[in-house]
Amino acid sequence: MPAIPTRETWLQRLQEETRGKTESDLTWQSPEGIPYHPLYSSSDLTQHNYQEELPGFPPYTRGVRASMYVGRPWTIRQYAGFSTAEASNRFYRSCLSAGQKGLSVAFDLPTHRGYDSDHPDVLADVGKAGVAIDSVEDMKCLFDSIPLDQVSVSMTMNGAVLPILASYIIAAEEAGVPRDKLTGTIQNDILKEYMVRNTYIYPPTPSMRIVADIIEFTSKEMPHFNSISISGYHMQEAGANAVLELAYTIADGLEYVRAALKRGLDVDTFASQLSFFFGIGMNFYMEIAKLRAARRLWHEVLQPFHPKDPKSSWMRTHCQTSGYTLTAQDPYNNIVRTTVEAMAAVLGGTQSLHTNSFDEALSLPTDLAARVARNTQLILEEETDLIHTVDPFGGSYFMESLTTDLCNRARTLLEEVESCGGMIEAIQKGIPKRRIEEAAAAKQARIDSREETIVGVNRYQNPEEPEIPVRTIDNAEVARSQCESLKVLKASRNPTAVAEALQALTQAARDPHANLLPATLAAMRARATVGEVSSALEAVFTRYEAPIVLASSTYMKNYAHPEKIEKICAAIAAFAKTEGRQPRILIVKLGQDGHDRGAKVIATGLADLGFDVDIGPLFQTPAQAVQQAIENDVHVIGISTQAAGHNLLVPQVLEALRNAHASDIRVVVGGVIPPQDYPALLKQGVAAIFGPGSDIPGCAEQILAALPRRSTP
Repeated sequence: MPAIPTRETWLQRLQEETRGKTESDLTWQSPEGIPYHPLYSSSDLTQHNYQEELPGFPPYTRGVRASMYVGRPWTIRQYAGFSTAEASNRFYRSCLSAGQKGLSVAFDLPTHRGYDSDHPDVLADVGKAGVAIDSVEDMKCLFDSIPLDQVSVSMTMNGAVLPILASYIIAAEEAGVPRDKLTGTIQNDILKEYMVRNTYIYPPTPSMRIVADIIEFTSKEMPHFNSISISGYHMQEAGANAVLELAYTIADGLEYVRAALKRGLDVDTFASQLSFFFGIGMNFYMEIAKLRAARRLWHEVLQPFHPKDPKSSWMRTHCQTSGYTLTAQDPYNNIVRTTVEAMAAVLGGTQSLHTNSFDEALSLPTDLAARVARNTQLILEEETDLIHTVDPFGGSYFMESLTTDLCNRARTLLEEVESCGGMIEAIQKGIPKRRIEEAAAAKQARIDSREETIVGVNRYQNPEEPEIPVRTIDNAEVARSQCESLKVLKASRNPTAVAEALQALTQAARDPHANLLPATLAAMRARATVGEVSSALEAVFTRYEAPIVLASSTYMKNYAHPEKIEKICAAIAAFAKTEGRQPRILIVKLGQDGHDRGAKVIATGLADLGFDVDIGPLFQTPAQAVQQAIENDVHVIGISTQAAGHNLLVPQVLEALRNAHASDIRVVVGGVIPPQDYPALLKQGVAAIFGPGSDIPGCAEQILAALPRRSTP
């Protein structure tokens, strides 16, 4: 018999086949700093003290149920919402008839931020990035003819969570479905809003009270409804790597558990109603390991609370494929990216899944793109063998080692958070936000310097980009329709009853022992609006404004070939020499769009290249942005947009500059903008447009070329 090969003989063969390269030469460092060795063996499991586990048993690394998909496949739950409640309702019913198994509601930004559609500061955002909901009547329309006792509903809502959840409960009850029959999830995860997504309304302390109120109410009144979905997805979208997303999501969950326990609730009365939400990116093995590690860690951190019910320490997860990995260039490639990510989520053991549409780097998805995304899941379930065995990676030398490495690194970050006094204290110190923004800037630098390949973007570009049909929303018509509905509502309701209910809600907010959901239910049942309820709470809690922090030097430190950008750095230095100061740019977010990854990354990159960079506060109006630009004497305003409000907000900036006799200040725009909109924006006076995938040195070069020279050499 031939001799059994040893690791030494393998190393010798490896060097022969790779012209002398060693195992170290071929070891890849992941963005998390975890090495991927070219070979794993049983010795790696020994080093990690691996002990065989089974699905359905603690610590649930291999799945919270023994049967997993061989018993029941994951739930296909596509996240969607746009325009009016009527339009979204038609879309939902079509999706359910085509095989979708649950609904996941996307609300527009004014709704998230607690504004009614007729508020003057939000008109450009109404119905753009989700469905506009102002009242119970809108919610009833949203779910018209949908059996809420049979269809589970997930709602991504955090800031205006009280009036939205109350509207859903009332809409169901008025359709004949009692609250104890409702199934689904309300996101209700406010802590991640302060880190990354920014659709908060109130400061952290009263916001955490609201979270605890909802956990308390639903644990007693809605036993089949999940009181919170603790979200790492938005952290990943903002730039977090797998370790950051894993650790900070667990830390948020711990904070919510403690908040509920302070109410006197027993852990077994609410912990089984907590769920989690993770993003799934393109590092296939890492994403599988992340879900396995998350279940193990959650079981581990729950044990000090002494749960008696095994379900209390189950981590049940919803996953969504990455929006950040979608490219505007060669967008049909996104179908492949989404498929890879969906497979990782399934192999990692998710309970439900949303697959993004291939056109979402350009606009809200068209019906065709949404169908392809949904069918991606149906194909994985119906046409492959993925569901016929439980945790197929269990026992893999590589996967078990990677899972343990992730756990260990996440524990280190969890210990850092605990040393701060918990997640609220860590957030107030800016630690998670800074780490995530640094990770985002580092990733952009790797992409811009081609250390990371993005097919169709920085390599293998398509010389003939296909024209992709996009969904367009008539924002003016949606806003008009919503404003008219609000007028009808206010004319038909009892104004005294509404005023009394809102006053009672304000009084409840002043009472730290009152649960705010019953008072909100009373106000919404009297037909108060989302904006009115939010204002009644704001009168006590105030509206929160986040501090602005900019990471420095991260981009340049991670740019692999700095010699390739010497030309643009020299040009910036030459501008400063002839003009007497650095080129100065104000980066702004307009309207209610709080997604600021792009703004922060471009600000960091431009600052590292030599620009003098100012960042405006979130949620500015065009007039406020122009005023700040003039006061700061900037050369250019850079508008970052992701919520489709550019066609209204950018022209308002240009008009405000003309009215202030400041048209020498140039305007550039970047973000999710359909190419079809470029000509109109350029014609109105925009100097340059940068779509997703634009590299920062290239942006800097175009911005510099557009700047007026106020003096001569």
